[in-house]
Amino acid sequence: MVETNQLGRFWPHLYEPLRGFGNRISDWLSPASEASSDDDIYRISIELPGVSEDDIDIRISDDSVIVSGEKSEKREDKGETWYFCERQFGSFRRSFRLPPDANGEKAQANVKDGVLEITVPKRSVKADKSRKIDVKKAS
Repeated sequence: MVETNQLGRFWPHLYEPLRGFGNRISDWLSPASEASSDDDIYRISIELPGVSEDDIDIRISDDSVIVSGEKSEKREDKGETWYFCERQFGSFRRSFRLPPDANGEKAQANVKDGVLEITVPKRSVKADKSRKIDVKKAS
């Protein structure tokens, strides 16, 4: 007979391979993306084949860009002696943290050939606004 404390030690080992499984599945199902920048702009490209621009929602919240949407695709083929129907449905959500110099208010997005591109301009670097204050002798 297995004692309770021995059983308690057995269960964690049994479930260890499943730890974080949900996160790995969601990463696998998330659309592929790429982020880059140059001197003036930040770019985020996300592969969304088969997703209409009407089904994409992009929001700037605090210091993040949040992209979500829904993919629904149906393909149906018929022949004299055969029938084929395939459906793919699913939602997605990706978020990207913006650097402090990103100007989210001027972000733009466009989709072409199944690739969504989001551009976020960088704020211009302002000149040093420090100034010297002269010390005067109090009278």
